[in-house]
Amino acid sequence: MRAIVVTQTLKAPIDRIFDLLSDHANYHLLPGVKKSRLVRNGKPNKNGVGAIREITAGPAWFSEEITAYTRPTRMDYRILESSPPLEHGGASIRLEKTADGTVVTWSSKMRVTIPVIGGLLTPVIARRMEKGFIATLRNFEKRANG
Repeated sequence: MRAIVVTQTLKAPIDRIFDLLSDHANYHLLPGVKKSRLVRNGKPNKNGVGAIREITAGPAWFSEEITAYTRPTRMDYRILESSPPLEHGGASIRLEKTADGTVVTWSSKMRVTIPVIGGLLTPVIARRMEKGFIATLRNFEKRANG
């Protein structure tokens, strides 16, 4: 499996960043995301544990379930189904309030499971996911301050 870890310091309040990260139905507002929807509500609120979201970004599609939700410091998820097909070792988004704003660490483990070419595609997809995490966080920082 390939590990992806992105750490960014955002000049925005922790509560606002967490709310944007956990607003599953509105990921379609992000550049490159064609469609997003909340398929199943979670607990303690609709975006919490057990929520299932579907996201279409470029040629990729993901169905993800929220597995941990502690506002405003943590949200974990796992990919249930995807195209391209992935084995997913889980993902975690951790937020820490600082004097300058919020430090966000977004980590995930995955590998592409397509026979023969999966090993070649895994680093390519992992790099795209890393770039997507960074772009998402930068977008949320702008939205939190705008």
